[in-house]
Amino acid sequence: MNRRFALLAIPALFVLVAAAPPKKPLGKRPVATKPAPLPAPLGDTVRVALVTEMGPIELELDHKRAPITTENFVRYVDLKKFDGITFYRSMRLPWGEQPNGLIQGGLQGHPLKILKPITHEPTSLTGISHKAGTISMARYAPGTATADWSILLSDLPSLDADPKATEPDAQAGFAAFGHVTAGMDVVRKIWDAPLSPTKGEGPLKGQLLEPPVKILSARRIADPPAPKPMP
Repeated sequence: MNRRFALLAIPALFVLVAAAPPKKPLGKRPVATKPAPLPAPLGDTVRVALVTEMGPIELELDHKRAPITTENFVRYVDLKKFDGITFYRSMRLPWGEQPNGLIQGGLQGHPLKILKPITHEPTSLTGISHKAGTISMARYAPGTATADWSILLSDLPSLDADPKATEPDAQAGFAAFGHVTAGMDVVRKIWDAPLSPTKGEGPLKGQLLEPPVKILSARRIADPPAPKPMP
């Protein structure tokens, strides 16, 4: 393989392998509970505010195009299961325009907090691409996503589903389900935070934040008022 081909091939492979949440130490398997019912009907979009140690991040989730993934995220929000969790990972890709990569947060398989894994919603079905500011579910195999997710600092089309790919994982891609509407400066601060040189295994080594950045609360917020018509 020549150098030019290697540089083209490595990004897609690395991102797909490294975008899964870190494995937990060996022991009892996490026990997923049944999904909790949604406490209120959801509209086409749902807005969520994450209050972090470094500042607020506001999300708009696309319930119309990614209903399964959005409802799963909202369940965790409404049950306050995201309160006190962390952004624990900053993936920094050394190629292309900077910043290039993502930050990742979630429950990391906490056996007492995770709900039942959800059905995978590929981008080829939803039409939501992995652009800068997109929020996307982390997973192992398709259909294993629970409560870990990433926010992108850059466009990462290698995370989109590719029905023409030969590898099943690349065919499925990852499930994007919304985007940041405010607070990308905070996302950048988290991405730039110190990393541990020793924590993590395999592709995660050197990508884990030290210390992790705590999410103090995650709450649904109301849509902004519609502009008043001109007299």
